Amino acid sequence: MRALTSLTLSHFRSHLRADLELDGRPVALFGNNGAGKTNVLEAVSLFSPGRGIRRASASDMARKPEALGWKLSGVLASGGQDFEVETWSEAGAARQVRIDNKASNQIALGKIARVVWLVPAMDRLWIESAEGRRRFLDRVALSFAPDHAEATLIYEKAMRERNKLLKQEIRDAVWYRAVEQQMAEAGHRIHQARVQAVDYLHQAQSNAETAFPTAELELLQTDGDMPDSAADLQAALEESRFRDLVAGRTLIGPHRTDLLGTYRAKSLPAKDCSTGEQKALLISLILANARALMEQGSGPPILLLDEVAAHLDSTRRAALYDEICALGVQAWMTGTGPELFGELGDRAQRVEVREDDGQSTLVTG
Repeated sequence: MRALTSLTLSHFRSHLRADLELDGRPVALFGNNGAGKTNVLEAVSLFSPGRGIRRASASDMARKPEALGWKLSGVLASGGQDFEVETWSEAGAARQVRIDNKASNQIALGKIARVVWLVPAMDRLWIESAEGRRRFLDRVALSFAPDHAEATLIYEKAMRERNKLLKQEIRDAVWYRAVEQQMAEAGHRIHQARVQAVDYLHQAQSNAETAFPTAELELLQTDGDMPDSAADLQAALEESRFRDLVAGRTLIGPHRTDLLGTYRAKSLPAKDCSTGEQKALLISLILANARALMEQGSGPPILLLDEVAAHLDSTRRAALYDEICALGVQAWMTGTGPELFGELGDRAQRVEVREDDGQSTLVTG
C-alpha cells in the first residue's frame, strides 16, 4: 500500500492549520466552491517532485495576507515502511524537503512517493498546445522513473544556455559542444522514459477490463524523427546550428515532441471527440497509469481526482469508484456535495471542507 496516514497543513493557501488522520481508504472531500478542497489536493501533490497540481511558485502557496511561508507534514506509508515527510517554504524561498528528519531533495521524495492526478485544467489536454501534453506525459514518465525529473532539469538548463548563444549569434563551435553534449545525453534519457511510459500505458489498458474507453497514444516529433541515441541527437544538434541561428532557438530535441491520442474503439482522434469522451479518455489513462505502476512492481500510486465526479453520470461514477477500490489505491476526490460519493458507501473516508472569513476548516465524518 502507498498512502498518507496523516497530513498537516500550516499556513498553506486558505488553511491556517488543518490536521487529518487517515486509514488508507479513498478520501472524499466535499464542500462549497471556494471552500479550499483543491488546496488540500495541492498539498498532497507536493508529496511528490515538482510544483504540484497548480504548478505554482512557493510564494503563491503561502496563506495571505501573512505570507510567512508554509509547511506540510505527513506520514507516508510506502513499500511496507512509514516515512515522516516534511516540505516547506520560508517567505517565498525555494521549497525544501526533509524525510525522517534528514534533509533531502525532491528526487529522493520521488523514490518513495508516486502521486498521479487529474484536475479540471487538464480537460483541454487534447485541444491545447503540445506543451501541455508533454507536461502530462512527463508526469506519467516520472511516476515510473523518479530520475526523469533530473534529466528534464538538466536538459532545460542546457537548452537555455544554447538558446542564449543562438540569440547572441555566436558561431564558434567550441561554445556549443559541451552544452550540446549535455542536451543530447539528457534528451535521450527523456525520450526513452517517455517511450517506456507510453508502452506501459498501452499494456495496462490492453490487460484490463474497464468501463472507460481505451486511448491509443503516439509520440510525434514536430520536425522529423527523434534521433535513436545520444550520439545521434548530439550530431543532429550540431547539424541544425545554422537553422537554429536563423530561428534564434533550438528546433530539434524532446522539447519538440507531441503526444497524440486516439479513441481506439472509434478510431477517432481525441481532439475530435466530444467533451465527455475526452474526459473519459483522460480517466482511462490515469487508471492505466495506476495499473501499470502496480504491474511494474512500483506499488499503487496516490490518486488525486479534482471535481471528477461532477462530470460523470451515476453509472460511470460507480464504475470509477469500483475500479479505484479494486486497485487498492488511496484516491483523494473532491466534489460539491456528499451525494456525489454515495456509490462509495463505507469504502471511503469523508471530509467536509468549510470556509469562514477566508479560512478553511476540515471536518471528518
